[in-house]
Amino acid sequence: MEFVSPEGLRLDGRRPMEMRQIRAEIGAVSSADGSAVFEMGNTKVIAAVYGPREVQNRGQQLNDQALVRCEYSMANFSVGDRARRPKGDRRSIEISLVIRQTMEACILTHLMPRSQIDIFVQVLQADGGTRSACINAATLALADAGIPMRDLVTSCSAGYLNSTPLLDLNYVEDSAGGPDVTVGILPKLDKVTLLQMDAKLPKETFEDVMELAIQGCKAVAQYIREVSPQNFIFLASVSQLSVI
Repeated sequence: MEFVSPEGLRLDGRRPMEMRQIRAEIGAVSSADGSAVFEMGNTKVIAAVYGPREVQNRGQQLNDQALVRCEYSMANFSVGDRARRPKGDRRSIEISLVIRQTMEACILTHLMPRSQIDIFVQVLQADGGTRSACINAATLALADAGIPMRDLVTSCSAGYLNSTPLLDLNYVEDSAGGPDVTVGILPKLDKVTLLQMDAKLPKETFEDVMELAIQGCKAVAQYIREVSPQNFIFLASVSQLSVI
């Protein structure tokens, strides 16, 4: 199948290095301490954050830092006619772990010892890039909750189809079976917090694809700061005092 036309256009009309339209909304869940909806093209995710609060299971309490928990799920209607995985399946558990570890890399957990932060992420509509959209939604929800962070963490994917690096894969491109890379970064600190790759790539090609994904992450970071500048003024001031 031809994913890039002779004119240099992808199936959805984008250029190879062009992202899908991104949109975000803060405060979507009134009962949560922080929440956000994040869209990348037709992929739509909602995230809600509760905490920091008292640890529910005292056996899990950490005396020197906050306990971060994450639960990922997909709405029954999120994939249309495609088969949906049941809640608690292996992939959902893996993505929950990935999101939690990525968020722990940016949250200043040592400022909130003996507390618990719960992050709930649900995919409302899936069209590729769900992992990245979940991380971006969680970042906004954490900021909305006023959770102190070293930096916001943003994520984007890139792939390699028809001998061409492609930014921000949609479902058709993602399911084509070609190599793809999902990256998460702390943009101001210039640190990579997440790197996942499906299939092997030659070193030179991998570097091009990863750099493309990083540029996508930086574009998401710029958008998030424009959407919610007041939240990140607080984060920046805390980070200046607390970055090790």
